Amino acid sequence: MAYARLMAVDREHVLRSAAALLTRRSTATMDEVAKAAGISRATLHRQFAGRDALVRALEELGIQECEAALDAARLDDGTAREAVHRLVREFEGAAGLLAFLYTENQLFEGEEQNAGWARIDTRIAALFRRGQQSGEFRIDLTPAWLTEALYGLFASGAWAVSEGRVAAKDFQYMIVELLLGGALRREES
Repeated sequence: MAYARLMAVDREHVLRSAAALLTRRSTATMDEVAKAAGISRATLHRQFAGRDALVRALEELGIQECEAALDAARLDDGTAREAVHRLVREFEGAAGLLAFLYTENQLFEGEEQNAGWARIDTRIAALFRRGQQSGEFRIDLTPAWLTEALYGLFASGAWAVSEGRVAAKDFQYMIVELLLGGALRREES
């Protein structure tokens, strides 16, 4: 039992180390991932048969983190605009991993797509739909498009912060202002 728990902790450590490295350098090799995790390449391969297996495990971690952020954001509370602010704040910690996963095309192609992404899409799109129904958000932009735009902003924000082009403290402000500045309904004159 203690051995199984130790293995789970080691796997979690390896995943977190891989996520930290790959969010900074998406082309890092398995050797570099092993080094970042403080393990041998053989140990890494015992846990993950190859890069694809590692990316799939990171996908599971990313989906878990995104779903936890969605829960913490309380999307049904208050106005849709307030919920978007909370959502961006809660997603900030997962943004780097999400940015890396966003570029891994094999995760989003074909029949092998993880159902977790559809659950996340559905919840975020429902928030934008609620904002449209309440008159807060423009109705000429579909909830699906606003959801994709949000993902793109998360990824861009994470990359800009990791490269030092933008201060980490500005992450939430930049994303919310750009998204809502384009999504808010304008009064017709």
